[in-house]
Amino acid sequence: MVRMSAEERRESVVRAAMKEFARGGYHGTSTEAIAKRVGVSQPYLFRLFPGKKAMFLAAADWCMESTIRTFQEASEGLHGEEALRAMANAYTKVIAEQPERLMMQMQMFIAVGAAEEEGDHEFGEAVRTGWMRLWDVVHLPLGADVKETTTFMAYGMLINSLVAMGFPPEHRVWEGLYPQARLKGTLEK
Repeated sequence: MVRMSAEERRESVVRAAMKEFARGGYHGTSTEAIAKRVGVSQPYLFRLFPGKKAMFLAAADWCMESTIRTFQEASEGLHGEEALRAMANAYTKVIAEQPERLMMQMQMFIAVGAAEEEGDHEFGEAVRTGWMRLWDVVHLPLGADVKETTTFMAYGMLINSLVAMGFPPEHRVWEGLYPQARLKGTLEK
């Protein structure tokens, strides 16, 4: 059996944490569940991360960076309408095939709101920093047009909400989306 490096093990913990937090949220996920999913002991988790909050923030960062890479790869060499179509199609495909990434995004927003309410601003700063990186990655291929970027991100949030609520692709709520953002049956199981 091939032994994983410390970095590979850390990456596997982050991915496991992302899946667990996506399912149960920050407060509803135990470090025990994360350890079990990745196949390590809880003490091992705490050798890699100082606590549950650090695991959540690492998972949130991984999720956001994955989305950023999705948009970068989709829009490479493209601009304007071509970039918009490519990014919309790539993102729609990702959330259809990897729903845990969408659910993690939703859990990130919930965790930020709850933490801010409790006076903890670290969650918010980390998530907002990732969101701004995402904004910038979308903004440039769309011609650095604030209105286009805002519209694209707004449609993305609407798509997130519709998918998270389980609206099937043929439902009438999808009719108002620009054609590139429609799911075209990709969510059918």
